[in-house]
This record gives sequence, C-alpha cells and structure tokens, in this order.
Amino acid sequence: MAERERRWGWMAVPLAAVALWAVTCGKNDPDGDGRSGRPGASGSPTASKTKKLGERDPARFAGDVRRYAKKAGVSARLLMTILYNEADKPHDPELERAWQKFKRDAAFGIANMHRAAFDEAKRGRFADRRWEELPDDPSLAVEAAAWYLHDLARALPAARSDAYTRNELLAMGYNAGAGNMRAFARGVAPGRDARSYLERFRENGPAAEKALRS
Repeated sequence: MAERERRWGWMAVPLAAVALWAVTCGKNDPDGDGRSGRPGASGSPTASKTKKLGERDPARFAGDVRRYAKKAGVSARLLMTILYNEADKPHDPELERAWQKFKRDAAFGIANMHRAAFDEAKRGRFADRRWEELPDDPSLAVEAAAWYLHDLARALPAARSDAYTRNELLAMGYNAGAGNMRAFARGVAPGRDARSYLERFRENGPAAEKALRS
C-alpha cells in the first residue's frame, strides 16, 4: 500500500465491512506450524470445512490457470486447487485494501499472496509489476502463484518421505513456506495449520479437476 496514504485511512471504511473481513478470515495461529523457516505465500487461517464458494468459485480462472501453469512448468490441478483453498477468504478489492490498512502484513489477491512471496516470484519474470496490483488483477495473481509453486518445486529435496505426494508438499509449502516444506519432506510432522491446509487441499482436488475440464 502506498506510503502516502494516511495511516488511519482505514477508519473511513464502514466498520461492518472490516468486521465481515475479520469474521471470515479469523486469526492466524501466532506460532504458525511451530516450525522454523520462511513463511509461505498465503499463511491462510485454519478452516475446519471448505466454505460454499458461490460467486467466489475459482473455476472462472481456469484459462489463466492452464496458461500460467504450463508457462511455469507446474501442475494445473495443483495451481487450481490452491485457488480453491484460498477462496474461503473474500477477495473484493476494496475490502482487501481496507483490511490491509488495518493489518499491514495481510495478503492480497485471489491466491492470497503476501508481499515477500510475490516479490520473490516476480524476480526476473514480471519485475515491473507491483504487489499492490493483485486485488485488481486476478491474472497476475494466478501467474505469481504459478511461479511461486515453480520455485518451491525447485526447493524440494531429492530424497523425500513417501508420506505425501509432490503436489501435497508443494501445497503445504505454499501455505507454510519452503523451510517447513523441506522439513515435511524429510518426515517432520506438520503442525495444525499445515494439516488443515492439506486436508482442504485433498477435499478441493476434485472440484479443481472439474473446473479445469469445463
């Protein structure tokens, strides 16, 4: 968010909108997964069940998912399922900006991406683009998520536990960061948030596959 904006500009946003955002997103566990390593792209809050998506159904982004997954050399099903995992958060641009003024480290865009992850993904690819564009540009959000997953895949250790598939590890890495992902690959048990994200990833897989076929 541009620094020229007033610090308390968020107060002009209706309190009801901010309250709705807070109720929908909840609060992240301050201890995360209880593991060391850099945070992931999303850091999505724990959710016991995937919510009904309604108008937030990511299926409408299937074209971008197929295109950017191919460009980044990642699985389109993986990328689409990530979007389904992140769709339990409302992605209205104005609401996202309102919440970001209140919570400076909030994530942006349909892929729920934090600034640091976006800046890593764009390096040498779309370096002229800015994280602040994500709420208004779903295509950029999909592209950034695809390249972030590409980079996570390169960080996977060659020797891995067979407890999780490659895509499951990448999904947990998207949520919890590359350091945690490598620990999970070595057999370290995921914490609560990573387990919840993995459960939702498995639940959302069939919907993602159907969306890509449509």
